[in-house]
Amino acid sequence: MKKLDLLLAEKLLKISAIKLQPDNPFTWASGWNSPIYTDNRKTLSYPELRNFIKVELSRLILENFGDAEVVAGVATGAIAQGALVADTLGLPFVYIRSTPKDHGLENLIEGNIKPGQKVVIVEDLVSTGKSSLKAAQAVADAGGEVVGMVAIFTYEFPIATEAFEKAGVKLLTISNYSSMIKAAIATNYIKESDEKALQKWREDPAHWTPDLDIE
Repeated sequence: MKKLDLLLAEKLLKISAIKLQPDNPFTWASGWNSPIYTDNRKTLSYPELRNFIKVELSRLILENFGDAEVVAGVATGAIAQGALVADTLGLPFVYIRSTPKDHGLENLIEGNIKPGQKVVIVEDLVSTGKSSLKAAQAVADAGGEVVGMVAIFTYEFPIATEAFEKAGVKLLTISNYSSMIKAAIATNYIKESDEKALQKWREDPAHWTPDLDIE
């Protein structure tokens, strides 16, 4: 039986929620060259996969953050999946904006968090960790206690690992970049010779260029 992380990676590659182009990289908004592009919102269009992710995120929460009293989804990618998880667990749901609303009450968090409530955060994707931890800080500023964070996928950047450790936030994901590479090779999505370039990008994404990896 395939491990859960490999199974999900295969599913994400199959529906193009993850796209790999090591020879023709994408350009992120940050200006980074990237051999990968991820959009986990695509999973919402596939009921079986959507349910699979909902169940596994819920399982991660029950097994590791069982004392959570509120589920918080990070806008925009994790709002829908976070709401599904909250419904499965029978818990209140809120979502966290990237910036405060520019009118009305100028809310950063939509929904109610009572002071002292234990909150588990749901993310769709963790890259550098900056936006994810900003969401965690917003919960803390609202009086909530962040007990942990779960996500569909992580790029496993060293900078993110360090940032989560420094912030004291435990992160658990269903799948990850290392497992995705294994799944991509096993399904012939990429060549084994592409693995080196993909690994180098994860180690130093800010300075990676495909030209450096051509032998």
